[in-house]
Amino acid sequence: MIVGVPAEVKTAENRVAITPDGVRELTSHGHQVLVEWGAGEGSSLSDEDFETAGASLVNTEAAWGADLVVKVKEPQPDEVRFLRDNLILFTYLHLAAYPEVAKALLAAGTTSLAYETVQLPDGALPLLAPMSEVAGRMATQVGAHYLERAAGGRGILMGGAPGVRPARVVVLGAGNVGWNAAWIAQGMEAEVLLLDKNLDRLRWVDQIHRGRIMTLASNRGTVERAVYEADLVIGAVLVGGGGRAPTVVTADMVRTMKPGSVIVDVAVDQGGCVETTHETTHTDPVYTVHGVLHYAVGNMPAAVPHTSTYALTNATLPYVVEVADRGLDAARDDPALRGGLTTVGGKVTNAAVADALGLPVFEFK
Repeated sequence: MIVGVPAEVKTAENRVAITPDGVRELTSHGHQVLVEWGAGEGSSLSDEDFETAGASLVNTEAAWGADLVVKVKEPQPDEVRFLRDNLILFTYLHLAAYPEVAKALLAAGTTSLAYETVQLPDGALPLLAPMSEVAGRMATQVGAHYLERAAGGRGILMGGAPGVRPARVVVLGAGNVGWNAAWIAQGMEAEVLLLDKNLDRLRWVDQIHRGRIMTLASNRGTVERAVYEADLVIGAVLVGGGGRAPTVVTADMVRTMKPGSVIVDVAVDQGGCVETTHETTHTDPVYTVHGVLHYAVGNMPAAVPHTSTYALTNATLPYVVEVADRGLDAARDDPALRGGLTTVGGKVTNAAVADALGLPVFEFK
């Protein structure tokens, strides 16, 4: 199979969908890999690195002309023209948050596989996990930056100082994003509250961190009180299966926060879990509502693309090789990949996405 790796064009998206080692693995299976010129520059990976690994360097049209196109982010408006019915696209899609992308995929008849809905029997999301870990760790350091007065915040140091209370950090959701955010925050000696509805998950965090992270069962009352007292709120709510994130923090809750407090809504690529957030970019990352700074960049890991590209490829490569080797038969036989299958022949095959878009779901056989 011919595998194409276009350069990413989303604003400040510096990741690339594969590393040179990934190219080497695909070519060892007999596949041809077409990498767009300069695709890896943002991740500190040169064209020479890819060429040495066995890739052919091509222009944008040739990379998109492959049988299987592997990307990082959903097709952007300038890329929609490359969608077609004999293409398999494997990337992050988050179609519940990007309905226009869904419409384009369906109109073109493109077969799409979404990283975020590839799911193991135990419920784990192996292709979402590495970027969730990166985004969670970044969320805390981003929040710490915007709490500084020069960045528009209240002027609070995460760890406080002797005799001075540290920042209070509230993390909503104890999945991979939330746990990593809370972990980094407690390492910076902040006062950390981690909320989740899953008590078993909270027990697990409590056993590991032995009280350094305070765990609370999430409900409307605990969220209201926690947000009111927070200096930094990190939204890390995940809905499995590709659905839209629920609104956990309302506009009225945001209104109660102290001026100069900060919200980092990592769930924005699923529509956001804070009512007052809308997606921003790395070039214009924050805005203020009710005196509270909002950071809602939809591709946070792109700020550390070298780390992110390697972490992503480590997770995606076995599945990319499987699809390159077997085409759609891989999705028929592998339940994990079946979960990732999102559109086929102009129809939606993912139940959560179909529900979010108000469309019927097609059972792929």
